Amino acid sequence: METFNNVVLSIKDFLWGPIMLCLLIGTHVLLTIRTKGIQRKTFTGVKLSVTPDKEASGDIGGFAALATALAATIGTGNIVGVATAIGIGGPGAVFWMWFTGLLGMATKYGEATLAVKYRVKAKDGSFIGGPMYALERGLGHKWLGVLFAIFTGIACFGIGNMTQANSIAESMSGTFGVPKIATGIVLMIITGLVILGGVKSISKVCEKLIPLMAGLYIVGCIVICIINGAHIPAAFAAIVKGAFNPAAAGGGFVGATVVACIRAGVSRGLFTNESGLGSAPIVDACAATRNPARQALISMSGVFWDTIVVCLLTGLVLVSSIIKDPVGMEGLVGANMTAGAFNAIPVVGPAVLTFGLLTFAWSTILGWSYYGERCWVYLCGVKSIMPFRVVWTFVVLVGCVAALDVVWNIADVLNACMAFPNCVALIGLSGVIASETKKYVWDKNAEMGGLMKWMDDVAPQLDK
Repeated sequence: METFNNVVLSIKDFLWGPIMLCLLIGTHVLLTIRTKGIQRKTFTGVKLSVTPDKEASGDIGGFAALATALAATIGTGNIVGVATAIGIGGPGAVFWMWFTGLLGMATKYGEATLAVKYRVKAKDGSFIGGPMYALERGLGHKWLGVLFAIFTGIACFGIGNMTQANSIAESMSGTFGVPKIATGIVLMIITGLVILGGVKSISKVCEKLIPLMAGLYIVGCIVICIINGAHIPAAFAAIVKGAFNPAAAGGGFVGATVVACIRAGVSRGLFTNESGLGSAPIVDACAATRNPARQALISMSGVFWDTIVVCLLTGLVLVSSIIKDPVGMEGLVGANMTAGAFNAIPVVGPAVLTFGLLTFAWSTILGWSYYGERCWVYLCGVKSIMPFRVVWTFVVLVGCVAALDVVWNIADVLNACMAFPNCVALIGLSGVIASETKKYVWDKNAEMGGLMKWMDDVAPQLDK
């Protein structure tokens, strides 16, 4: 088993190496240009997310779709992933996470555009879409759609279920002394009660849970930033300087090379917001929307909350805490580093962090259950829905009590395998994305100027 795990780990390191990072960043840049800087419409997307589209058809509202997608993306990566990136690449890694999220908004927009445009109605009357349908109906490559569905249908059990359940069980055991089997049984029951009701049940829970859990965590971060107020300017300076010259960061940070800094920030940023993996558009496809661009703008705003807001606040909390108390934070990595920072608020801080870790992980289980289900519907039809939900619920219990090193690494490999066909769809159909954007977004906006005027000039050449 150890040999097998080492082989899987080697494959994972290769797949998530420079080739994958260049593919995803390249897709981000291409779609930023093709959409003429759609990131400018971020706050329009935020506004639309809380504005019901009563004239549209779909299974759930736009905000419900956004909340369900955020449930899967706002997870332990926002808490642990930022700390891991800082540990590897120094404070400058936060800058590259933020920058990757900014570019990734265009990719998330493109994914949702294709998901809604090429969605279909399943035999049970529900909408279904995602990269598999874009590949089949848009590019005419069904075999790539099948591959994406297989990769996602298997990966979901690892990255979206067992590893998340295990983190909850570990937290409950370490913090409160609750046996893992007890946590597993309770978690299995409450998860089953939610997912057996389908996407409407999942979205109802996510609509209430996501604002609560994200709101509490954000407030906690803001309070710590206020406590560390005197060190916030230095933290900003360390993040910006460290992005291009890690040795200049100072403040008790271990030196890191520029390459390590960029790789740590970019890889953790991509992993955190999932732009380019093709998972989130699966739920966007069932949203009630009058045109693809509307839901795409809403979906894009999810990256803003996930990476631009939550990850940036986490980074400021961690970097300012290290500058404030380099001795006390020395040697802390991952979740322990974040826990050390949240100790700045006695009693309340650790409680907020624990609540965040538990709810972030559980919400990921809910969100990914829908992704996996829709992929199996694509492969096997609606008859697979109930068996999948039953198996998914049982696997939650297994995840709580199993050792998951191999499972985590296999899931990472399959995540990378998801990204390749999804990027094929995004690049191959970038002209469709550009056309939909021009039709529904930019035709109403004549004033560009500066960099955006340059994009206006470049985009037609890419069309040719």
